[in-house]
Amino acid sequence: MAELQTLSVTVNGQSHCCSVQPRQHLVDFVRNDLGLKGSHLGCEHGVCGACTVEVDGKIVRGCLTLAVQAQGCQVRTIEGLSEDGDVRDLQDAFVRHNALQCGFCTPGMVMAAKELLETKPNATRAEVREWMSGNYCRCTGYHAIVDAVCETLAARAQKRNA
Repeated sequence: MAELQTLSVTVNGQSHCCSVQPRQHLVDFVRNDLGLKGSHLGCEHGVCGACTVEVDGKIVRGCLTLAVQAQGCQVRTIEGLSEDGDVRDLQDAFVRHNALQCGFCTPGMVMAAKELLETKPNATRAEVREWMSGNYCRCTGYHAIVDAVCETLAARAQKRNA
């Protein structure tokens, strides 16, 4: 067994100081050690995006990021986004468009869409589809997800221009 390492990290605004295995993944840490079950473990190879979380404002694959790599960082999970209300309009659009069907991929989709909304507020439908293609969804065929993100982009643009 490898020697435990101390991890000091802020997750969803709460500071944590824990001992972790050096090879423990960030998604396992937030799920198992902190009890935040919103980020899912899908492929465990960084392909599906179900484990997506934010580290210092940028999305990462939680299954490819070691917990110790988040030392001193601000981590936000889907629970943190929901509590802050940052994505309430996006979540509402997902519901309206039935873009969540089984729900397994939804947290990762919302995390990815949030970053898109912030970094590309004028994204085209093609850009939305390309951006979201890094997260797998086996239920919706992406059409409803892209519709929800595009609706949110348009609504936010309308608010900015009002």
